[in-house]
Amino acid sequence: MSSYDMTENAPRRRTLLGAAVAGTALAAAGGIVPVAASAAAFGWSDDGTQYVLDTGAGLVFKVSKSTGDITSLVYKGKEYEGYGGKHSHVESGLGASTVTLAQSGSTVLVTVAHGTLRHYIAARAGLNNVYLWTDKADTSFTATRFIARLKPGIFPNEGPDSWVEGADSVIEAGDVWRRADGQTRSKHYSGVRVMDYTHVGHTTGSVGLWMVRSNHEKASGGPFYRSLLRHSNELGVGLYEILHYDQSQTEPMRFGLQGPYLLAFTDGGAPDPALHAAVHDTSWVDGLGIPGWVGAAGRGRVAGVGLAGMDADRPYTVGFANADAQYWTRATAGTGAFSCRGMLPGTYTLTVYKGELAVHTGTVTVTAGTATALHTITLANDPATAPAIWRIGDWDGTPGAFKNAVLMTYAHPADVRAASWTGNVVVDGSDVSGSFPCYLWKDVNDGVLVHFRLTAAQAAAAHTLRIGVTTAFLNGRPQVTVNDWVSAIPSPPTQPSTRSLTNGSYRGNNHTFTHVVPASAWKTDPTQYNVLRLNVVSGSSGTGFLSPGTAIDCVDLLL
Repeated sequence: MSSYDMTENAPRRRTLLGAAVAGTALAAAGGIVPVAASAAAFGWSDDGTQYVLDTGAGLVFKVSKSTGDITSLVYKGKEYEGYGGKHSHVESGLGASTVTLAQSGSTVLVTVAHGTLRHYIAARAGLNNVYLWTDKADTSFTATRFIARLKPGIFPNEGPDSWVEGADSVIEAGDVWRRADGQTRSKHYSGVRVMDYTHVGHTTGSVGLWMVRSNHEKASGGPFYRSLLRHSNELGVGLYEILHYDQSQTEPMRFGLQGPYLLAFTDGGAPDPALHAAVHDTSWVDGLGIPGWVGAAGRGRVAGVGLAGMDADRPYTVGFANADAQYWTRATAGTGAFSCRGMLPGTYTLTVYKGELAVHTGTVTVTAGTATALHTITLANDPATAPAIWRIGDWDGTPGAFKNAVLMTYAHPADVRAASWTGNVVVDGSDVSGSFPCYLWKDVNDGVLVHFRLTAAQAAAAHTLRIGVTTAFLNGRPQVTVNDWVSAIPSPPTQPSTRSLTNGSYRGNNHTFTHVVPASAWKTDPTQYNVLRLNVVSGSSGTGFLSPGTAIDCVDLLL
């Protein structure tokens, strides 16, 4: 076994062991034991203030023994880690922590303990990855994230989440920037839902550095949540794994062990697809003794025969959620068959989404080591099946059919590329969704008008007007006026309390406002246009794009 000088802060001495000797020592001990490895291959050393882990394949990284920060990432002799005097760490850095190390065969595991939070960092022989886990037990930290801080000037400073602090102008909250050409940039402008990416990072063409996300079972927000994934400027680069973040958040924080997620170096290309959370073989973690780790044998699966009542033109997602975990899977086009594996045992709310709109909910129980089979699920709650006199947009839980919607996932509403936010439309048989603004604000485009005609028979009856929204800012919600008839002020639905419409997210809680418009409100002459006016109301105030607002999913008038 190795011999160490246990004096605090003193450089430790070690005995060099070959791989065979290290394996013998481990077997004799019957578990994880501190073992030093050959300096010429995979292994670790202690320089007094940091643990130095060498994958033996080109990556050497260091972990501070006092804070658990990753203080160095050297790949093929080049340093990539650190900017602004800060290093790579959980949250914004844990500060003083208890940091220990143990080796188990071809894996070295560093454990970082800070209060009730535990963080784990691992290296595996021959693989140029840094494996990470975070175990959060309570709300002593308000967010759950890991940020890798990388040196400036190595990777290209480009993309909607990049900016130049020395040249661009701040236009909102210190984190939204306008370039000289009028385009806007922010760390929030990833433009990607969590279900749509497996990794994020940068490449020079010859070297790539990527954050490969975990399965997010202990994260919050569901499959359609958008959060910051990376940022870059002339001062440095950040790569994130965000598990709980309060921006546009719709769910409480979940607790427990999350991971592995990892930093992966490549020779310029994307990381190995075998590292993606959905297929990653993590059986090697089973023997590391990480508290809270549940291997494949302790997990179950849900499999569904299919979905009946699907819209052939829309994608469907099946989500599972309870207070402890969340999962999702895509339903097969045509049949709606689905399968979700690797789930922790428990009872979950099962939600079927058409696009991002819930059209079915139920419950399902998952048992370790077995597959729960579900018969065909009939979708009976799709609002699009109701016959309508006219409809603007699609009932899919997103503002995607409307003007500026796609741009708003990676730009600010003030961006030069945005079309005018006004948007009066005339419903006369054609699809006018592309002329209708995706967002309405009290101080920007209040009072949008919809002109439409009714037949004499239609004008003789009351009709239901529906307005679907996906989120709101400052409790903004639509009050309607039809000709001279004015609706009551609707109560605000529960929505995130933070910025949303200006930081790349329309995702909140989908809600439908329903108004029964009496026959007395309509024009009786079928050649005359009725006029629907949408006004944003709120008990709060703000200016410009930070005034009360809402994102529109669909507006229709039922037969």
